[in-house]
Amino acid sequence: MVKQGLREQKKQETRRTIANIATGLFFRYGFDNVTVADIAEAAGVSKMTVFNYFPRKEDLFLDRHADRLRDLEMAIRERDPAESVISAMRRYHQELLAAQHPLSGAIEGARPFFQVVRSSPALISRTYEHQHEIRDMLADVLAEEMADRAPAELLAALLTATIYAIFDRAVNRILAGEDVADVRREQTDFIDRAFDLLEHGVAGI
Repeated sequence: MVKQGLREQKKQETRRTIANIATGLFFRYGFDNVTVADIAEAAGVSKMTVFNYFPRKEDLFLDRHADRLRDLEMAIRERDPAESVISAMRRYHQELLAAQHPLSGAIEGARPFFQVVRSSPALISRTYEHQHEIRDMLADVLAEEMADRAPAELLAALLTATIYAIFDRAVNRILAGEDVADVRREQTDFIDRAFDLLEHGVAGI
């Protein structure tokens, strides 16, 4: 058991090292100007090793997507039986924001990262794929609780749209040069408004 733990720890260290080196190269030269071969050479590993940890080049930069998928799934599966899915999602996003987690979008020092993402067609395309992956994962999880998959897919699509509206709101304001502390403070209300709309609908607006 100890040896297995040590192997896993070594794998995680290698993964972090490769991602950190890749991120440094992307910031310095631009995402589209850096190849996987460049990253492998800088990290002192083979291209195959890089791909073993990161199936696609975009995943080297957007390496928190797997965390988001896992955490969203757990927020639904591990919620209190009396808590609705929408309430669980609201709570999850408020906790992200309070913890100043990178996935909240409202964190200090994130502007250069967002600038790289928005300047690369490949990264923009990958973020759209992430949205589809989140929607499909949520649909699968929700379908386990619902008798009919059709409403599960609809709710998953609405949740995904809400999740990205919240994230994009923070990112757009930060890229526009607004103070991150102001963005973070006002994001609390925006999260509540977003899930209020999802929960109660838009009648009367």
